[in-house]
Amino acid sequence: MTTTREAAAVLPRGVYLLTDATLCGDRGLDVCVRDALVGGARIVQYRDKGNDRTRRLAEARRLRALCREAGATFIVNDDPRLAVDCEADGVHVGRDDADPGTLRRRYGTDLLIGVSCYDSLELARAAAAAGADYVAFGSAYPSPTKPAAVRAPLALYRTAAAALDVPVVAIGGITADNLSPLAAAGCHAVAVVSAVLAGPDVRAAAAAMKAAFEAAT
Repeated sequence: MTTTREAAAVLPRGVYLLTDATLCGDRGLDVCVRDALVGGARIVQYRDKGNDRTRRLAEARRLRALCREAGATFIVNDDPRLAVDCEADGVHVGRDDADPGTLRRRYGTDLLIGVSCYDSLELARAAAAAGADYVAFGSAYPSPTKPAAVRAPLALYRTAAAALDVPVVAIGGITADNLSPLAAAGCHAVAVVSAVLAGPDVRAAAAAMKAAFEAAT
């Protein structure tokens, strides 16, 4: 078994794609994720709030296979049981989900655990102390996906990256044109949805994000 901090070290740096099948349209989710991986996405989070567990499990398994083929990390949003059933690398939870300490006791140290901390360094400290492998803050910028989301100032990312011993992820309204300050502030990864999936060329969009991130770090 790995320790929590050893597990954190395997979270890749760079582009962290969150799925939204509605943005993929006729292209299909699998094709969009495959193109994003070819373009340079290093982490994929499967995010689907539907009630059809059979469909969600099948989709998650297909995406997990694509990620393994690409050498990327696959994470499931909000559903640790689904993450285990599809053999995902990790699970990402929010304020209203099970706390990382409970998840760690239940699922052990091999499952990466990410926690949304919104604009709160205190939440992030508590999550890390409870066993989280990485923390996410946002919204970094106005988000088309969650327009009502609380804003997390740039200074928070800089402070968190220096103060915490787990990777810091930025999310919310991030594009290839505005991610540089976040990467320079010490963010380990930048999480994106629309900036990659909403355009006509997913592969090119992911490649542009990757290039911008690497240029700023």
